[in-house]
Amino acid sequence: MAWYSYRPYVTVADRRRKAQATARKLAKQGRVLAPVELASSRIATTFWGKAWCKNLEDYSDFANRLPRGRTYVRNGAIIDLQITTGQVEALVQGSELYRVVITFKRLAAKRWQGFKKHSAGKFVNLLDLLQGRLSQDILATITSRDNGLFPAPLEIKLGCSCPDWASMCKHVAAVLYGVGARLDQDPELFFILRGVDMQELMKAATASAVRAPKGRTSATAKAIADQDLSEIFGVEIETAPPATARPRKRGVKKKSTAKRGQAAAQPESAKKTKPVAKAKPRKPHAHH
Repeated sequence: MAWYSYRPYVTVADRRRKAQATARKLAKQGRVLAPVELASSRIATTFWGKAWCKNLEDYSDFANRLPRGRTYVRNGAIIDLQITTGQVEALVQGSELYRVVITFKRLAAKRWQGFKKHSAGKFVNLLDLLQGRLSQDILATITSRDNGLFPAPLEIKLGCSCPDWASMCKHVAAVLYGVGARLDQDPELFFILRGVDMQELMKAATASAVRAPKGRTSATAKAIADQDLSEIFGVEIETAPPATARPRKRGVKKKSTAKRGQAAAQPESAKKTKPVAKAKPRKPHAHH
């Protein structure tokens, strides 16, 4: 027999009512809550949210226990979820209200530097990064087990106030899925959680554009400059069409300015004058 007694089973409807009541109580106490609310039965729908969930499910250490948390997150049991650098803290409504704290090791500096170097110049817009509109090469690098940005099980420490002896109880599993749902809404939180500054990727892209061979930097540098102006002034920068050469008029030849200048610079004595030929007297015709 376990050292603790099992809690009575709580139906989904009862758990949802308890969660709502607890949320109202905490809100009256002045606590600002950030519950996980799904628009549908799908936990994640964007690149960052789906990639987060898939990364967890790909590890056998987690795969067997994660499904226990899906029902919880889908039924609104997570009444608060806060993401900060290296930590996720949440309140989950079960038979009682439980506090979940999950800590993550910061992304290794070597791995982050390698990703910045690999991705430099391959995208110039942070919006594309946050929306996952990247090349297959970059997406594969982000999700790579060896060189990617997502945490491995050894980089994650799990904790819950519930009496379950398992390190990954259903409340912890629900919170891990809740992170995926939250990344759908705010993908920038991924970089905050991993302890890196995504603005460094833009700096690396700018530096790459400056170092690139002449003739290849114009589009990249222009896009970066336009993005900076757009962020500063809140306007969209339109790209002007390339200037076309004006057609020259045929049939009209202009004298060279240099030649005209040389002619004007010559002294009068150097100018040659053509002598005027004298008219020869006409011989009178003989009259026969």
